[in-house]
Amino acid sequence: MHVLTILDHPSPDSFSAAVASQFAAGAEAAGHSVELADLNAEGFDPRWTKADIESDNGAAAPADVLAEQARIARADAICFVFPLFWWGMPAMTKGWVDRVWCWDWAYDQLADPEKSLQRPRTGVLLIPAGARSDEMKDKGYLASLETAWIKGTFGYFGFTRRRLEVLNGSTGSAARRKALLERAYQTGLDLAPPL
Repeated sequence: MHVLTILDHPSPDSFSAAVASQFAAGAEAAGHSVELADLNAEGFDPRWTKADIESDNGAAAPADVLAEQARIARADAICFVFPLFWWGMPAMTKGWVDRVWCWDWAYDQLADPEKSLQRPRTGVLLIPAGARSDEMKDKGYLASLETAWIKGTFGYFGFTRRRLEVLNGSTGSAARRKALLERAYQTGLDLAPPL
C-alpha cells in the first residue's frame, strides 16, 4: 500500500513529528511506501476563500487543493497526526480538511448522504494529547471525538477502516512518551488494507 501521513505541528522537533516519523517507519517496515505531507513546513494555506467556494460551483479548484488531492489519489491509507487542540483539530488541519475534501470531489450528499465519492481507503488518526485517558473517557470527550471524526468527518473520506488512537500522556515522562512512540510504530506496522 501507499501510505500518506498528514502532519500538523509547526515545530519539526515536536512530539507530533516524532509520532509521524515512527508511524512511517512502522509502515515502511511492513513493506508499504510512505509519503509525508507536513502542512506547516510546506506552507499550506488553510484559509477557505472565494476561490474554494467557486470551485464548489464548477470552477477549477485552486492549484494547492489540486496538489493535495493528487497526493490523496496516490494513497491507499491516510494517517493524520496532530495534537488534540481544545478538544478538536488545530486550525491548519481543519482548514486542510475543509479545502481539500470538498464538495463534488469527496462527497455530494445528494444521492447517498453517507457515501463518499472517494475510493475505499484505510484511515488512522494518531492524536497526541496531554489529557489522561480515564478523564477523557469518563467525561465523554473520547466518545465525542469518535462521533465527530470516526462516524462523521472521516466517513466522507471513504475510509472503510477507521481508527482513532489518542496518545494520552504525551506531555508525560520520557518512559511514557517512548511507549507512545512504540505504539505509533506498531500502528504503522499493523496497518490493514481498506475493506
